[in-house]
Amino acid sequence: MYYNYIKALHLIFVITWFAGLFYIPRLFIYHIEASKKEKQESDILIPQLKIMSRRLWYIITWPSAILAIIFAIWLLLLMPSWLLQSWMHLKLTFVALLIVYHLKTHRIFLKLQQDRIDYSEIFMRIWNEGATLLLFAIVFLAILKDSLNWIGGVLGILGLAAVLVLGIRLYKKTRKNI
Repeated sequence: MYYNYIKALHLIFVITWFAGLFYIPRLFIYHIEASKKEKQESDILIPQLKIMSRRLWYIITWPSAILAIIFAIWLLLLMPSWLLQSWMHLKLTFVALLIVYHLKTHRIFLKLQQDRIDYSEIFMRIWNEGATLLLFAIVFLAILKDSLNWIGGVLGILGLAAVLVLGIRLYKKTRKNI
């Protein structure tokens, strides 16, 4: 009976984890943009953006990631037969990529906290879509399981990636005109 409670908690923390992963690159973009403003303006914006990033990252995103993983492991302990299914192998591969994405985002976060800017705003806009692609892959695998057409799924994710890149390019062009 408590399986559904564990599943609900896992889902809640996955949602809050992704909320953090979706928002932190936006803060990175604002930080990078603020560094290009006049000194008086950047001296106000950058410290505020650092505080916002720290709070989001350490109070919401990291705890959510850890709790989502703990509840996921708990679910796998309750349902070990899932580990024998091919959809779960693929889902866990995407989860591993999500963890790598999270850790790389952490490295970017640490550098920005030290005012070391290694990436452009456009890179961060594209980076921000990485979490979106992973979310789509993980959710579709979790919901559809074995009924998922692997080729269609891969083509769908690639199509989504293409649409996201085109959207970023269109945004960049329209932003220059504003």
